[in-house]
Amino acid sequence: MRVKLIIFLLLPLFGISSIPLMSQQTEVLLDKVIVQIGGEYILLSELEQQYAYIKETQREGVHPIETRCMILENLMAQNLLVNQAKLDSILVAPEEVNAQLDARIDRILQYMGNDHEMFVKEYGMTPEEVKAEQRKPLRNQIMAERMQSKVMADVRATPSEVVKFFNSIPRDSLPFYNSEVQISELVIVPEANVEEKERALNKITDLRNQILSGEISFEEAARTFSDDQGSARVGGSLGWQSRGTFVPEFEATIYNLVPGELSDPIETEFGYHIIQLIERRGNTVNAKHILINPEITPNDLELAQQHLDSIRNLIIRDTIPFEMAVRMHGNDQVQSYSNGGRIVNQARGNTFFEIGDLDPDIYFAIINLEVGEISEIVEFSERGGEKRYKIFKLLTRTKPHRANLKEDYAKIKDMATEYKRANLFNEWLMERLSDSFIHIEDRYHACPNIEFWLEQSRSTAGN
Repeated sequence: MRVKLIIFLLLPLFGISSIPLMSQQTEVLLDKVIVQIGGEYILLSELEQQYAYIKETQREGVHPIETRCMILENLMAQNLLVNQAKLDSILVAPEEVNAQLDARIDRILQYMGNDHEMFVKEYGMTPEEVKAEQRKPLRNQIMAERMQSKVMADVRATPSEVVKFFNSIPRDSLPFYNSEVQISELVIVPEANVEEKERALNKITDLRNQILSGEISFEEAARTFSDDQGSARVGGSLGWQSRGTFVPEFEATIYNLVPGELSDPIETEFGYHIIQLIERRGNTVNAKHILINPEITPNDLELAQQHLDSIRNLIIRDTIPFEMAVRMHGNDQVQSYSNGGRIVNQARGNTFFEIGDLDPDIYFAIINLEVGEISEIVEFSERGGEKRYKIFKLLTRTKPHRANLKEDYAKIKDMATEYKRANLFNEWLMERLSDSFIHIEDRYHACPNIEFWLEQSRSTAGN
């Protein structure tokens, strides 16, 4: 019997909920090799730590033996990938691992208000001790993911394979799709007028002068005046962040500062900033900033609506295609901009939305539209209270139906591609498994698929 090998890479490190960490005494008891795959080793402590995490986070339905067997097989698959990655010279730079660890630890510390004592109480270690413990698992995770990506790179189902895959599904097993729509949007973000921009620039300039003169500390100014409420709570701190995190204007400034230097005021899409660099390590920086937003007045809001209304009229009169209007006039910071305005369903990874899953404001905007029609202007409020104005175009609408190639080709192609990738990857695993030396402690041979691993590899049993 052929056993299907499925890869579940390591559990995400550092979730907000606590990861149960081993006590010093427990580590001594559990620190033994239970599996060897080529030049890679799995410790009992690794297995038990992941089991403790699942037990803690899932609470119910965790079977001790079945769960441990599942974790062990996943660790074995990952170590097989890591072993092959090393043979193929796929390396992960220590700087990359350190940057990711720094970013993850900093996010946790920000969540805890930079309270290091709370961190130690929660994790039983200092941030540096956690980094040291997680450095190797994270490196292996990155290496395994890259090996897996290399194996499946550029794998796509051809049209004939899509049809063959669809025809292989029993008619009564075909998925049933509710009514779905595809929608495009054009988003206008109101801009502050010249007077308000000047007021904000003067305010941030004055704060900078007060900080330089010693009248007020950077942290006090951030807590009192910064419009970035997240960092203001912690004195403007942004924590450790890697290159590519910030918008271009902000990033260009921060990477040209020396530790301790305070920048001149700069403007980004968010407003005016001053930045102070605390420390830099390669492509990661630890910095703090103060943000002053120009106020959007009622007149600014009205001008934005009038601008969008004029664009809508041009689209309706066929003077300009919707997609071109998005490129010329839409806000380029929204995700749909680079997709010609087409909105992506993040939960499903495609552009189809079931009617019942739509945001209520979008639902009422498009529910009575015919395919190809443009909605009225809809006002949206972001979490911070900022206004956005949008119009929508209804691209497609389907009736509830059983899956078919005519209406659902894109979705069936995605399914066929995933099926092809899984088969290709399993074949690759089988080939590597037959060339690999595997040693597994006898006590784990009762796990359902372990005997299969041993049979297919150049393996040995052991105590």
